[in-house]
Amino acid sequence: MKPVDEERIAARLAKLMAMICVRNTGIEKLHAGTVPVSHTGDCSDVFITDADGRQIPWPDASHIDDDQMRSLMRQIVDRLYTFHLKVDDQEFRDHLDRWLTVAERWDEPKLDEAFLATNTGGEAKLPR
Repeated sequence: MKPVDEERIAARLAKLMAMICVRNTGIEKLHAGTVPVSHTGDCSDVFITDADGRQIPWPDASHIDDDQMRSLMRQIVDRLYTFHLKVDDQEFRDHLDRWLTVAERWDEPKLDEAFLATNTGGEAKLPR
């Protein structure tokens, strides 16, 4: 297979997997809600007041707790697992084809150099 064909297939697959395995998960709940108004554009002028009265700058606030992160990651892993196990099933592929028409409208992916660096002896370290 030619490299250009491999890249085209990888791009389609990446967008499709992002759409059905990541986007349509609990991440939608995190995305829902009221977006704060920011006059600076970077939310450095937005603060959250917690139950103890602390003013926390929006960029410094956690927007997902450990339980939510654990739940989200389980859902994504389960969907990726299902994707890989069922990708040869024709009924599942028909389902994927319907989603692919939406995912193909997304921007083309590019190589993530920082991700490559973490897997080739770069400075990023695995969590303990």
